[in-house]
Amino acid sequence: MLSTNNFNNAMTKFDHPQEILITEWAALQGRTDLTNCTVQGVDLREQSRDWDQCRIGNTAFLGCPMDLETELQLRRIGAHIYPPPAQPLPYNPFRKALYTWQELIAPVEGKQADLHIYEHFSASKLNPPINEALWQRIHDHSIDEGLRQLLQFDAEGMTNRRCVGIMGGHSTLRTDPYFEKTALTALLLAKAGYFVVSGGGPGIMEAANLGAYLSPYGAEALKQALRTLKSAPHYTDPGYHEAAQAVLQDYPDGAENLAIPTWFYGHEPSNLFASHIAKYFSNSIREDTLLAISLYGIICAPGSAGTTQEIFMDATQNHYGTFNYYSPMVFLGRQRYEIETLIYPLLRQLAWGREYYDLLCLTDKPEEVVHFLQAHPPRKVG
Repeated sequence: MLSTNNFNNAMTKFDHPQEILITEWAALQGRTDLTNCTVQGVDLREQSRDWDQCRIGNTAFLGCPMDLETELQLRRIGAHIYPPPAQPLPYNPFRKALYTWQELIAPVEGKQADLHIYEHFSASKLNPPINEALWQRIHDHSIDEGLRQLLQFDAEGMTNRRCVGIMGGHSTLRTDPYFEKTALTALLLAKAGYFVVSGGGPGIMEAANLGAYLSPYGAEALKQALRTLKSAPHYTDPGYHEAAQAVLQDYPDGAENLAIPTWFYGHEPSNLFASHIAKYFSNSIREDTLLAISLYGIICAPGSAGTTQEIFMDATQNHYGTFNYYSPMVFLGRQRYEIETLIYPLLRQLAWGREYYDLLCLTDKPEEVVHFLQAHPPRKVG
């Protein structure tokens, strides 16, 4: 039986007040008005009701297993039906929630589910058959909806959680000074009430989720965790996941945080410190989404080409006020961004005279990152 909280989660309002998403039978069972309702992933095969007694209008059943009699009855009264895939897939296109790391590392056919999905995706990722491409797009739409439920956007596009994204190199070792700086930054941000978001992979991304996760335990716990993780510095080293699991065993009650990885780079394992994982097939949607939701700021630790691309994507969003707010951009690494690449001086020139000019910051100190974000909240366009 669903608890009251789970029941509410199973019946969610979309942004439009008359649109309802239903994901559990208990939320559907006693409801006779299904106008503007979308029923997703509810197994109707073992359930019995007279659908003729329901009011149907703009009503869709997405990925709901049902017998032929039920399907014919629903179609007759005007419902739109999108059945589950005829052939089994290693992923569910009609997901009801975001992933957890436990789900992704669960064994499937002798390997982790994450790897199993990646291998399936990789077999045709550059030129997928039309049905496979459609299932992937439907899956990514389900992830979009999971994020909307988690973050609770208002009518102007602002999230209920104060999201701060952290970017940086995927190959940064656990022994690198900026791995520790990033983790400490994330810890301080989480303690200050921000919701930390990363790209979900190894390197700087793992450091971000690690720091946020350990925020209830404090800086000393982070130092101990780093000592444990340094036994396997790179994600290709033996014992990499085992070291992370040892940290989780030592500190089992970490804080919520978010990872947004992609199977496009599925050879890089998703890290284990995110409580919510929004994993996409489409890397372009994933990158744009990560930047778009991080309205309270983006922090850029040292990284290479991918991080540089994300910096200029975020600068473009700020330059044109794409998502209704101008957001802070903080660069954690003077050597990287002021001397080696000149990215920070270039962005200062680009931003001169624009609304986000004073939202740029360069520092090497985690404490300064938090203070800057607190003093520079997102600014509404117009």
